[in-house]
Amino acid sequence: EFVLSSEWMELMSMRSLKSSFSGLCALLLLGQVSLAQAELPEFTELVQDASPAVVNISTRQKLPQREVAIQGQIPDLEGLPPMFREFFERNVPQMPRGPGGRQREAQSLGSGFIISDDGYVLTNNHVVADADEIIVRLSDRSELEAKLIGADPRTDVALLKVEGKDLPTVKLGKSDALKVGEWVLAIGSPFGFDHSVTAGIVSAKGRSLPNENYVPFIQTDVAINPGNSGGPLFNLDGEVVGINSQIFTRSGGFMGLSFAIPIDVAMDVANQLKSAGKVNRGWLGVVIQEVNKDLAESFGLDKPAGALVAQVLEDGPAAKGGLQVGDVILSLNGQPIVMSADLPHLVGALKPGEQAALEVVREGERKTIKLAIGALPEEGEEVALGAAEGVERSSNRLGVSVVELSGEQKKALDLRGGVVIKDVQNGPAALIGLRPGDIITHLNNQAITSAKQFAEVAKALPVNRSVSMRVLRQGRASFITFKLAE
Repeated sequence: EFVLSSEWMELMSMRSLKSSFSGLCALLLLGQVSLAQAELPEFTELVQDASPAVVNISTRQKLPQREVAIQGQIPDLEGLPPMFREFFERNVPQMPRGPGGRQREAQSLGSGFIISDDGYVLTNNHVVADADEIIVRLSDRSELEAKLIGADPRTDVALLKVEGKDLPTVKLGKSDALKVGEWVLAIGSPFGFDHSVTAGIVSAKGRSLPNENYVPFIQTDVAINPGNSGGPLFNLDGEVVGINSQIFTRSGGFMGLSFAIPIDVAMDVANQLKSAGKVNRGWLGVVIQEVNKDLAESFGLDKPAGALVAQVLEDGPAAKGGLQVGDVILSLNGQPIVMSADLPHLVGALKPGEQAALEVVREGERKTIKLAIGALPEEGEEVALGAAEGVERSSNRLGVSVVELSGEQKKALDLRGGVVIKDVQNGPAALIGLRPGDIITHLNNQAITSAKQFAEVAKALPVNRSVSMRVLRQGRASFITFKLAE
């Protein structure tokens, strides 16, 4: 027998308590880890079910001899580590070369997905634009030549058809049902790596991008890179909710901002391409601008919202329906216009001839204007190259968006023609100091009479040669010269 001292017993009790506390903490920590693991999404079954319907798309385009020397090399491979450079040289099909080793064809890679078991495939227009041959490679490595059914550059959607039966297909969801913060997953072929899977969340909805007036983009943080274009964006139910289309980048690679075309928009376009070969959109025929805090106060609005009508195009649907310059459009058919960019999305989704009810503020009073929506003119036939409510979708290399001068402006400035700059993007125009509000009356020694003519002259500008431009700013006219690089 021996007697335990009170000090020793107290020490043992403290050690026991400390041990019990440590064990409790460990259990709690394990519980938290298990809980966190339980909350993370599981993608494996989704990928297994959906991957067979995702395809790799490659194209070939014959080049004129004058373009061969420019596009006959792949500089991106030079900066890659040897292992990756060798992979691309082995796996990316090499282009046939003409005399002197010059390449005669250009190639591009992208992604797509099968929407019907008889072979209809959705992808981006920019993946297949100007292609002479389109090859679709399935998950089993079989290759099928595809026919272009139709394409819509305004939404960047293209519909292809391959010959086949009982092909694997994706499930289509509803992009309108997406919520910000929801998990999404992309499958595609970035840099030619087939069936690469990346995941993230929906960062925002209804995004408007520069020169993209008809698509309320889904913004995500899913890693998208060159080659992912045209591939599907899935929700956790394995349904396609978007087509991965664009990224915001300063480096050329993924930087955390990816944009997808909502599947509801894409399928509406695809159905019209399939049935009619083209897409019909609604058109108001107005030039609009954002309502800032000062404008909202001057128009008697509680907060900055809506689309301010800056110009009503002559003989357009808005002019015939009674819309006036200075009206602030607050809603269309009951759908609120929060940002001015919301209006083109809603108008473009309507069919020509449909009736629309516009809630506007005019001279401090709210009123409803009902009018018939018109048909958006074809590109090249637009009244003001901004048929998307006045914003030009120009293919010129100057980097400016322009609209035509109104009759009142021409009369006040004593001008017969000319166009006014609405927006200046990164490009030559910004470098030579052009600003919104500047009026261009002459370009390359040609008098500018319309926005359509301006686009044609700008498109044909020579490279590496001085070009003149006459600009009117605050009533003062001056000629400036510049050169365009290749």
